[in-house]
Amino acid sequence: MDDIAIKVDQVAKEFKLPHEKHTSVKSAFINTVRGSKRSIERQSVLKDISFEVKKGEFFGIVGRNGSGKSTLLKMLAGIYEPTAGSIQVNGRLTPFIELGVGFNPELTGRENVFLNGALLGFNRKEMSAMYDAIVQFAELEKFMDQKLKNYSSGMQVRLAFAIAIQANTDILLLDEVLAVGDAAFQQKCTEYFEKIKSEGKTVILVTHDMGAVERFCTRALLIKTGNIEVLGDPKDVAKKYTIENYKVFSKEKSLTETVKSLKVNVNKATLTNKEKLVVDIEYELAKDKPVYMGISLIISGISVIEHNSKSIKIGHEKNKKYRVRYEVPLERLNKSEVRLDVAMFDEKSQQLVGYQTNAANFIISGKDDAHKGGVILSDGMWSKK
Repeated sequence: MDDIAIKVDQVAKEFKLPHEKHTSVKSAFINTVRGSKRSIERQSVLKDISFEVKKGEFFGIVGRNGSGKSTLLKMLAGIYEPTAGSIQVNGRLTPFIELGVGFNPELTGRENVFLNGALLGFNRKEMSAMYDAIVQFAELEKFMDQKLKNYSSGMQVRLAFAIAIQANTDILLLDEVLAVGDAAFQQKCTEYFEKIKSEGKTVILVTHDMGAVERFCTRALLIKTGNIEVLGDPKDVAKKYTIENYKVFSKEKSLTETVKSLKVNVNKATLTNKEKLVVDIEYELAKDKPVYMGISLIISGISVIEHNSKSIKIGHEKNKKYRVRYEVPLERLNKSEVRLDVAMFDEKSQQLVGYQTNAANFIISGKDDAHKGGVILSDGMWSKK
């Protein structure tokens, strides 16, 4: 056990949810005297969770919203007690769960530094020694004598993060802190995490950022509906999470006064670039109107493939179900997460008459190639001169 920082042993967590409210002290008293029982639902959030985090490990915890990830996080921080099982923490743990908790908007930035430092266990002398480093890291030198209520939310988070990282503890519990501030500040946070990783600190990172999981974590855990789905290599966990998050889905709904419904399916949630993407689209119009379809494949916010159906005539009578298929080879695309958007246009006016963004998602998978990055696979050649 000397090398174990955290041991979670068969942990379960239930919450009791009462379905009846007492509207007054009198009604509560009467119901108690009468022996009336309140209807209580038991919600099982975590079930039989067991894992260990070794000292010096950078351990990731991931899961979709509602998976039980936040509940586990709060139990590791000591905020919740397990309903069953046990959690053993060997060393002092500092949780970065809600940055800025304890800030007072009526106090200045300077006053809040000392207030928040006291909540972290630092005395005034220690905070005075850290003050300049905190302000410099937060990049708020010109604003420290202004009241916090005049700060933007981004400024407040930067200040809170700059204070929190001063905590010199054995174990750091980080909740989505890589998402704080603008791009430049996020880069500074990334450099900080590189630093603490190189120093061999024990870190628990709870995040939705699979890039961070693969970059920083030595091991990772995926939680799904309160159970451990995958535990092990960060790349395997990140891939499984991405598949869960980007599974093929379809949705049908009224889009505009012209397009009554639109349903989109892709052939697989995960394809290699040796395969062909097949998109099946079912639609129904609310008006008789000649239309054509447009499709866009988007990677990292950039539309990399766009194509329309002008080469064929598609159905345009109202209240009829029509089906069209779009196929495209993926051989020129590198491994990535892809979003698919679909739109419909008036054939005569070229005006947009209906659309569905994020109509489906899929993953292009492949082996790591140290020589080829980016979105497009290149056949470029290197040579010596």
